[in-house]
Amino acid sequence: MDFQARFESESGVTSLFGQSGAGKTTLTNMIAGLVRPASGRISLGGTVLFDSAKGTNLPVQQRRIGHVFQDARLFPHLSVKSNLTYARWAGRRSGDRNFTEVVELLGLDTLLQRKPATLSGGEKQRVAIGRALLSDPRLLIMDEPLASLDQARRNDILPYLDRLCVDAGIPILYVSHSIEEVARLSNTLVILSDGRTPAFGPVAEMLTRTDLGRATGRHEAGALVHGKVTEVDENWGLTFVDIGGAVLQIPDLAARRGDTVRLRIRARDVALASEPPKGLSIRNAFPAQITSISEETGPYAEILCALEEQTIRARITRASVADLELAVGKEVTVLVKSVAIDRRQRNLV
Repeated sequence: MDFQARFESESGVTSLFGQSGAGKTTLTNMIAGLVRPASGRISLGGTVLFDSAKGTNLPVQQRRIGHVFQDARLFPHLSVKSNLTYARWAGRRSGDRNFTEVVELLGLDTLLQRKPATLSGGEKQRVAIGRALLSDPRLLIMDEPLASLDQARRNDILPYLDRLCVDAGIPILYVSHSIEEVARLSNTLVILSDGRTPAFGPVAEMLTRTDLGRATGRHEAGALVHGKVTEVDENWGLTFVDIGGAVLQIPDLAARRGDTVRLRIRARDVALASEPPKGLSIRNAFPAQITSISEETGPYAEILCALEEQTIRARITRASVADLELAVGKEVTVLVKSVAIDRRQRNLV
């Protein structure tokens, strides 16, 4: 593959997103030092890892990059505790990260004396993440860590990844072809397609880019909105989230008043009305202004609507665009079913 990639990101979680074969693993192997690029420059926190022009190519050990793969790769004859401390011992690093803090962060305290053969897939991955953290890395690369797990195991481990992404204190490069994981965990999104990086930037901005449909996949396209919980109605099981200009009513959202959350709303779950409708079961209806209508062939149109500082993305038929006489600048009512909001996509901003 002819590979040409370029991106920059700050601290927090940076996600590499692309379909199978896009080059995600090749790129992370270059960063980790497992594959040597033909040319280019790679730096991490001010340290140059590779620079072809200056002949710099730090060995793998000196790069201090923790790596978590699809399979946990634990030592079967060692206990969980010994697996956790192995990388620190092998690398002869004392490390600043406290063992107890990592155990608590990943919920491993009841697993320390067990062997890998007795662990579930999700538990093994949590141990692998802990081992990588305890190796005193400057960067943690997570290469599709949930790809080998079924949905139930993914749901088990995602809350731990939520905490990890907030509390790890080091940059994380998260590789995935799941837009669900990317939307939930990342701050910065890098799109990778055919060995190229056509775009990168804040995740909320990238998910509303209608020109990246081929790379991101139209079926799961949507938008991220940020808001604050203003009320919890325990009688009806509804949580009210103020997203600025509108208050969403969301069922079964495990959040408390005052919590800051972000939610993913898929474009295919959004409808538009030219005037406020009446007599609907849909509880989320709010005004917004159209800022973009994609020019495409085929039956569908991608529409972006502005709600104060946030963007909602809708996918409707081109016939509906014509029937409703939709145009950039027009005020519309956005309709979102409460049950359609992806509740798994909540986490602290």
